[in-house]
Amino acid sequence: MGAPRCGAPVADRPSVGAVLRRFLPEFTGLYPQSPHTLHVLDQLSHCHTGRVGWSLWQCALCRSSHWRPLGCGDRHCPDCQGQRREQWLEAQRESLLPVRYYHWVFTLPSILRPLVLQNQALLYRLLFDAASATLLQFGRERLGVELGVTALLHTWGQNLMDHPHVHCLVTGGGLQTAPDGSHRWVGPAQSRYLFPVKAVAAMFAGKFIDGLQQLRHHGKLTFEGTLAGWKGDPAWRAMIATLRSRNWIVFGKGSVTGPESVLEYLGRYTHRVAIANSRITSMTDRTVSFRYKDYRDGSTLKTMTLSGVEFLHRLSLHVLPEGFTKIRHYGLLGNNRRKRMLPLAREALKDSRWHVAIAPVEPHPVRHVEEDIACPRCGAAELQCIGRLDAQGRFTPLAEGARRARIQLGEPPAIGDTS
Repeated sequence: MGAPRCGAPVADRPSVGAVLRRFLPEFTGLYPQSPHTLHVLDQLSHCHTGRVGWSLWQCALCRSSHWRPLGCGDRHCPDCQGQRREQWLEAQRESLLPVRYYHWVFTLPSILRPLVLQNQALLYRLLFDAASATLLQFGRERLGVELGVTALLHTWGQNLMDHPHVHCLVTGGGLQTAPDGSHRWVGPAQSRYLFPVKAVAAMFAGKFIDGLQQLRHHGKLTFEGTLAGWKGDPAWRAMIATLRSRNWIVFGKGSVTGPESVLEYLGRYTHRVAIANSRITSMTDRTVSFRYKDYRDGSTLKTMTLSGVEFLHRLSLHVLPEGFTKIRHYGLLGNNRRKRMLPLAREALKDSRWHVAIAPVEPHPVRHVEEDIACPRCGAAELQCIGRLDAQGRFTPLAEGARRARIQLGEPPAIGDTS
């Protein structure tokens, strides 16, 4: 039985999945990849093709049932992050405090990018550690408080080249503990400014360089290809001297207030992937074209055309190490402290001049239906998933109507059948 129209993929419209289906064999022949990276790219190529399996949906209005190919669910997939982002953001509501938040961005110098690609897990972790430790130290030294920090890793630039940086959303002030054990909230003197950017950048650079030196001293860094010379002390010292002489790029982007504004801000960066399908404009037998912002030309929107193999080469740079956590919390928001510290912070904020009055906001219901699903019979958007067919052909009913719907539809589509 062929798959019905409900949710069936459009035949290789320009998308990350379509590019992978077209160019992945050629790419892997020219650029050998680790088993983990190959697995991720293979997963993305099968998203919504039927190879992963099928879901059975029932319309709440006309009660008709329809099959839809499953997504791959991979965190690198542009098709599968929307609902996951909404669920994560909804969970963050409980951790938001009634204060201003400040957005900081910490970027690594370009000279380090080849080294990062050879040591991703180690140096991404060091990037998180150096940025968060810098902010927390400024909070303790300038304000005498423990801040709350949420940090998110991005590894790409608009042109899909490697550009590792972390976005940090920081509480406007923090919790101060007196010798008698009491707590009060202390924030910045004025709302537009948290810490001096140049001083933050200098401390961040120092912490990252110190961490880098320690990793090399203990023999934990890999130096291959063009970086083989960095194994020698003279070349390494010259590179470190270059790093110390440069101004490191750190942005302090001002403040946002209110749960909706903070969540909207977080939503721009959490669960984002290297490139969205909407940016891919066309694909030929040899090339892929996509839109990008040229920040060196006043953020002008332009189109870049690459060979399909080069596009996948750039995409592969952003496959994170297996199990690597790309969203992390520190200070008041640390996973091992949040439950204990947040009630103290809320209590301290009640009589604080840094408290921001916020009207109660009803939680947004988390959607369990993708935006593009519509009943092919009546056009209604209220569909419920009542069963799933996995990649091995096993069917799992999720609602009472699943058995009856299967009888009405006949046998489910074959795994991999998207005709």
